[in-house]
Amino acid sequence: MTIQSLQSLITKTTYTLFSLVIVFQAFSQNDYPIKAIPFYEVKMQDSFWQPRMETARKITIPATFQKNEETFRVKLFEIAAGVTDGEICTQYPFDDTDVYKSIEGAAYALKVYPDAELEAEVDRLIQLIGNAQEEDGYLYTWRTIYNKTNQQVPADIPNKPRTFNWLEGDRWENVDKLSHELYNVGHLYEAAVAYYEATGKRKLLDIALKNAELVYQDFGPGKLEKAPGHQEVEVGLIKLYRATNDERWLDLAKYFIDVRGYGEEYSQNHQNLKDQRKAVGHAVRLGYMFMGAADVAALTGSKEYDEAMISVWEDIVGSQIYLTGGVGATGSNEGFGGSFDLPNYTAYNETCSSISFVLWSQRMFQLTGESRYLDVLELTIYNALNAGLSLSGDHYFYPNPLESRKNVERTPWFGCACCPPNLSRFYNSLSGLFYGQKGNDIYITQYAASQTSIQQKLKNGQTSSVSIRQETNYPWDGKISLQIDPEKALAFTIYMRIPGWAQGQTVPLDLYMVSNQSSEPISIKINGKMVQPRLEKGFIVISRKWKKGDLIEMDLPMEIHKIRANEKVESDKGRFALKSGPLVYCLEGKDQEDDRILSLLVPDTVSVMKKFDEQLFGGIITLNFNGYLVSEKINENEAELEKLELKAIPYFMWANRGKDNMLVWLPYTLSAAREIAQPSLAYLSSVDASEGVKGQIQKIADQYEPQSASDHESSFVHWWPQFGTTAWLKYEFPQEEQVGTARIYFFDDEDINGGCRIPKSIDLKYLENGKWRSVYVPDGINIVKDGWTEIQFEPVKTTTLKLEMTFQEGVSGGVHEWGVY
Repeated sequence: MTIQSLQSLITKTTYTLFSLVIVFQAFSQNDYPIKAIPFYEVKMQDSFWQPRMETARKITIPATFQKNEETFRVKLFEIAAGVTDGEICTQYPFDDTDVYKSIEGAAYALKVYPDAELEAEVDRLIQLIGNAQEEDGYLYTWRTIYNKTNQQVPADIPNKPRTFNWLEGDRWENVDKLSHELYNVGHLYEAAVAYYEATGKRKLLDIALKNAELVYQDFGPGKLEKAPGHQEVEVGLIKLYRATNDERWLDLAKYFIDVRGYGEEYSQNHQNLKDQRKAVGHAVRLGYMFMGAADVAALTGSKEYDEAMISVWEDIVGSQIYLTGGVGATGSNEGFGGSFDLPNYTAYNETCSSISFVLWSQRMFQLTGESRYLDVLELTIYNALNAGLSLSGDHYFYPNPLESRKNVERTPWFGCACCPPNLSRFYNSLSGLFYGQKGNDIYITQYAASQTSIQQKLKNGQTSSVSIRQETNYPWDGKISLQIDPEKALAFTIYMRIPGWAQGQTVPLDLYMVSNQSSEPISIKINGKMVQPRLEKGFIVISRKWKKGDLIEMDLPMEIHKIRANEKVESDKGRFALKSGPLVYCLEGKDQEDDRILSLLVPDTVSVMKKFDEQLFGGIITLNFNGYLVSEKINENEAELEKLELKAIPYFMWANRGKDNMLVWLPYTLSAAREIAQPSLAYLSSVDASEGVKGQIQKIADQYEPQSASDHESSFVHWWPQFGTTAWLKYEFPQEEQVGTARIYFFDDEDINGGCRIPKSIDLKYLENGKWRSVYVPDGINIVKDGWTEIQFEPVKTTTLKLEMTFQEGVSGGVHEWGVY
């Protein structure tokens, strides 16, 4: 009798309890071919990552716990548990996850560094979480509080306009859109497993399992057939499966992946996962989804997701990843903007998307053994992801742009605070990315001074340990030594990754190219003798009988690379960037003799030198070279230039000293360079705007001329989601002026399906004797899209000018630039 025919004979209840064990018996024997050595078995001893991890443990963990209290995230559980009275007191229904992720980060720290005080605080939170859980296992504080208080969905929480109802409908009704009910508990499951493994305490795990029982009861074929609107529960379920060996959680994770294909791109629900070939929609959702798919593929032995996983990863790396390793270019959907659409100034690159992309890439390596996944992982962790956490450990980036016009600064928290606790859990488990094992083969996947011990299986069934000690000053230096100390002489293979950058490759495929190839060879020695081992999937392969004290020495020539982007990337045309080893460098205004670095010209033939600056950030290697300020462009080929000595710092370190100008891509052609903005009346005026404006209003006078109405490299302000209303901008001049001309470049993102359009009508008003009067425009006003709207009006003397805009019905509007003459 087949499994299928057996299933048809048993009841639904019996199916739940019995048949799944049969169905998944084969699954339980599968796993990743390459196992990562767990973070708690790797001791970091380097000067780069170890201090960052210490900061995350000592500063970031307490900071996130404190902010969870201050911003009432913990209070949500107190109200839901009946410990205190109250109503909804936070902005988002997924605020529960900030508590869960903070617990997970703390659990990883406790696994390595026992801390009775921290453990007691986590236990207190777990007690609250358990008391907030409903009788049947449901755990979602917003709905529990609503049901207790009969509270209507508020218009403001707190003082934040709400344009949709997160909790629309009954329990689970909005789960495939915006309720985040399953997203919340996915993070709960991850935290529960982490804390159980760190302390042996089951309370949070039991809470998670009680909820998982409910989810399993409610979702599945013939039950509620919906996909989570925000992926995460899939990864959490896999961790529950690993912790309990209960096949139902693996089955349910696979179900949530396979049920997709009936909704929107934003939620990755537009296609079944196995049919996807392009990266679209929300970047974090995509990353979490493919993490879950890789886990399911590994644990079931299924190949059905392989083509999708490889194709989507290659689409990102081949056309949609930033030089810093950040992914998700656009803020409107917190996701992907399309092939080669990589604006620098408005680059979104959410910190959480970097984390999910790294964890997915790690899984792809474990499935395939291909080093290209580790190369991109390395690029992201050293740059885009590492930039997300300040050097102090208590300020953060949500987006990670590649250009700043003194408009970006780190903050101690966010209304949507997914990134800070996500960073906490990532850094406190970071050391799990450095070593791997396949049978008795050992993989060295990332480089940092560190130590680990790996168990080898002997032919007689016993085990023997191999101690590995890695010494290096990576990423500042490419010299790496590995001391191999087996308990007894033993034959096995060591795989050492040769980073793509050491082979003249910035990322796999051809999105970014090195214009100056390395002239120095890679050298490898074993016990002092030069060797030429074979190269396999990006790894050098050394097979021999190892004895105590054996030494591998590798020297990677860490030259300075000048990087150019594929010509299809409009934002980077005529520009190059600087990279040394895995580190991308940038210019920050504070390090220059003139901070107007956005008006630079740097010849691509310039000589770049490394210097150790002991005064900067406790001692770092900077890149030093000459460039020019473009004072004024005379014509297409000539300009007035002023020579400057320039100093570049690693990208991840920028904005640790406040707001500043910052530049990654350096113009080497005059067409790509921007001349210094000359003072104008608008530039010298104070600016004000009507309520609801988003963006820095001072930037409407920064004299950056857009390439189009939807140009995201040009700064803009907007009033989305105010639809069909009237908004205004106002200039107050330093003194009374006579003006007769205005030029406005409106923001309109219709071509990317955004919500802003050129206004239906505009009115220009001036202040006279305390009253607003409309200017007289003899020829009327012709509102232009993708160009300047010119207004010639009868000259007036005034101290203040106001631009009133009436938006079209059903849409909003915005402004790039407004000049007054």
